[in-house]
Amino acid sequence: MKILVACAYVVGAEVFIRMTGGSFLYEASKYLVILFCLMGIFTVRQQSQPIAYVIYILLLIPGIFVAAFNVSESTTLRTAITFNLSGPICLGIVAVFCYKLKVSYNNIQKIFFTMALPLIATTTYLFLFNPSVRDTITGTGSNYAASGGFGPNQVATVLGLGMFIFSVRFFSQSPSMFFKAVNAALFFLISYRAIITFSRGGVITALLMIAAFVYFYFKKVNVFHKLRISRLVLIFAGLAFSIWVYSSVQTGGFIDKRYANQDALGREKADITTGRSELVSFELDEFLNNPFVGVGVGKIKELREQKEGVLAASHNEMSRILSEHGLLGLIALSILLLAPLILRIRNKSNMFFYACYLFWFLTINHSSMRIAAPAFLYGLSLLSITYPNGKPQKPAGSDNSTKQIGIRN
Repeated sequence: MKILVACAYVVGAEVFIRMTGGSFLYEASKYLVILFCLMGIFTVRQQSQPIAYVIYILLLIPGIFVAAFNVSESTTLRTAITFNLSGPICLGIVAVFCYKLKVSYNNIQKIFFTMALPLIATTTYLFLFNPSVRDTITGTGSNYAASGGFGPNQVATVLGLGMFIFSVRFFSQSPSMFFKAVNAALFFLISYRAIITFSRGGVITALLMIAAFVYFYFKKVNVFHKLRISRLVLIFAGLAFSIWVYSSVQTGGFIDKRYANQDALGREKADITTGRSELVSFELDEFLNNPFVGVGVGKIKELREQKEGVLAASHNEMSRILSEHGLLGLIALSILLLAPLILRIRNKSNMFFYACYLFWFLTINHSSMRIAAPAFLYGLSLLSITYPNGKPQKPAGSDNSTKQIGIRN
């Protein structure tokens, strides 16, 4: 439990630390998550041996040697390997630790809450850094000023995670109207700052996560509480609509055009992926040209610059692992995709499974694994959640008259 709480805080604080220049190493957060999970692996008794994820980690190693054999003068091999493998290795180590690990319902809520605390700090910083959104909106492109001067994609990703966490707390961890109001207010503020980054991936991912959680939460509770949740869904939908209207007003309607795939003049853009489809296509072509062992870790960006004169990353982990690791990458990717689904067939106790799995899958397709969040959320999808006496314990501060949601095993 303490290991996961420590990892959750690091994951929640990662982007905030980066945007404020507080990190001594750019990938420090991933290294810390790896360190904490290794401590857990050697100190916590595992329920079963996660052989699939050990194989996954081993499949990434040959790509290092391929990159070493094809090193050029412009390549800094150590940087290329650490930058491109830190995320996948972090995911593998987290998966090994979390695989079938038993965590109580109350503890998983504490993990999410711990992750959310630095996200509140991030949102506060964004309001201080950019208090007047209207002064910085000039078009429908990603807005660095509204993202604290940092990458809008990464900021929107972690704020989307905050949207999910406070929606979970709104539905399941609000024993009184006061707590509901607090969680609703935090959801409003975080959602607003996520939307005005003009980076769509993190917000859309958050909405799908929320939908997945509400659906499976609704299925798991008893009949009495299904009626309560239905009423909360209506309130939540009204809250979401108000957030969008406020964002639209503050951006002068530009945010509506952004999500409608239009430019500032209202003309529809030809490519909804903003050019990433061509980058992904190039990586898939390189996979076909080098099908067995790929082009090597960190080499695909260099090859794109050599062949097409374009220095850009696709931010798509799926096409990158195929192009850089070949068939070994395909096997590794298959393990990541299928192992959690097979586990889910055998153990359906984790009501957060699909939300966490969706976050990982969607995030690696629009933001790669530049931050530790997708690796950690993937690990959370592998947990086995226990419900003492068939329902969660009362949260601290709730009175005896407050009935908690009855969750069936």
